[in-house]
Amino acid sequence: MTNPTTEAQAEATDAATDAVTEAAPLTPQALPVGEPLAWPVVDRDGALLLDAGSVLMGEAERDFLFLHFAPHRGDMERLEVTPESATAANAASIGVTAATTRDMHLTIGALMGLRPQMGASGAPMHPCRLIGFAPNEALFVTMPYVDGRPIAITPGENVEIVPIASQAVYRFVCTVHALNQSPLDYLVLSKPANIRRLRERRSIRVRAQFPVRYGIGEEGAGYDGVALARGISALGLSVSAAWALGKVGERLRVAFQLRSGENATTIETCAIIRNVQAETGDPAHATLGLELDRLTPAEQMAMKVYVFDRQDDVLYWTGSMR
Repeated sequence: MTNPTTEAQAEATDAATDAVTEAAPLTPQALPVGEPLAWPVVDRDGALLLDAGSVLMGEAERDFLFLHFAPHRGDMERLEVTPESATAANAASIGVTAATTRDMHLTIGALMGLRPQMGASGAPMHPCRLIGFAPNEALFVTMPYVDGRPIAITPGENVEIVPIASQAVYRFVCTVHALNQSPLDYLVLSKPANIRRLRERRSIRVRAQFPVRYGIGEEGAGYDGVALARGISALGLSVSAAWALGKVGERLRVAFQLRSGENATTIETCAIIRNVQAETGDPAHATLGLELDRLTPAEQMAMKVYVFDRQDDVLYWTGSMR
């Protein structure tokens, strides 16, 4: 005689096994090259990477997909998995143009990156904010913190500053005059010296990591592949791709989803390729700067909200930016 309890336990075990099987990520061998996909491919968090019918044009594109994402079949239910934390993006300073303190148009509350000048090469910038000026052009900035503790810095030490000003990004050097703890922890810095303008700034760019589906050319239906967003501004994206995708001035079709709090906005539009550079680690891969010039008012608002939510994670502070 069959034991109902045993049968129920067996069914539960089978169901759990099926769920685990369904939740298992795909392997490269499961994605054929040069053939239409029989089902959509999604990332570990459910973000759509490739539509059913998409074609991977080569092994390099497939390798890129598995390097940056965790592909799953999109026609199966998956276990909830917490998305991986964002990967730090590469950065780059472009151009050097002399400027004065007045030229920078710094405002109270401006975001800044600060690091001690001694041994600064390759060291990270630590975020702080401008909180005041003195008549002699000395600056007052909030104390930068790392892991909840103020950075190690002493009066008389020189520091490098990268401020995100209203019109451009700059770099200059100051001497630390004093450290104060009332009414809050802050630094008194000397008048900026050796000011250099690094780049014009149309909008702040912040770190990002999400899939961006792309289609080659301005016209067409569907998408040809997936790239990885590395940075985002209110006007465009910096993406990493398995190959160059196009030349400067050409257009792509792009689609991606932005999440801010409980809100999710899907953006499907065209992008102009503004720059293309080979990646240092793998010359076959490319980093592209894309300008989104055909956003609807709702899409523009979604872009601005996404950037605003992450404005303390500015890319320029981490080194050099492409």
